[in-house]
Amino acid sequence: MNKVKLIFKNVSEIVGSKEVGLLILSDEEGNRQIAIPCDKNMIYQFSLRLSEIPIKETLLPEVLAHFLEQTNMQYEILINDIVDGKYRTMLINMTTLESTPLRASDAILLSYISSIPIYIEKDLMEKQSVTYENFSKGISIPVNSLNLEMLEEAIKNAVKEEKYEIASFLRDEINRRKNNQ
Repeated sequence: MNKVKLIFKNVSEIVGSKEVGLLILSDEEGNRQIAIPCDKNMIYQFSLRLSEIPIKETLLPEVLAHFLEQTNMQYEILINDIVDGKYRTMLINMTTLESTPLRASDAILLSYISSIPIYIEKDLMEKQSVTYENFSKGISIPVNSLNLEMLEEAIKNAVKEEKYEIASFLRDEINRRKNNQ
């Protein structure tokens, strides 16, 4: 399996939405980037780590990451698909090859606070990523990485801004997902 190692770059709020943010990761070379949607609670969790608060070593994710490191087992995280706007992500024990599913944003946080590397399947990276631009003021994200709630909010904003072609495209994506359920 071909995979690409990812490096956490930034967390960003989506303009006009206080409920959703983006976790930005790039390939090791810094050529391509992928944006993983996350909720406001995850934005808060990353803000705690990025602000270097003194108590962070006693927070549950840090304690669990420390425990995993003490087991002397090798782990890696793999993002291997996207279904209905959610990235499918697995924590893999490289000794036993046992895998455990987890939310993509939680996997990124675990990777950030530990020595567990995070990867994405190469084909998925090629499909979902855009050119990485350090300090860019905006980012394009594929519509298939948005969940239904995010799509519905985006339609409201598109109609409000009179961008009817975009609203129509988003409506078609929602209908496609509902018909596939």
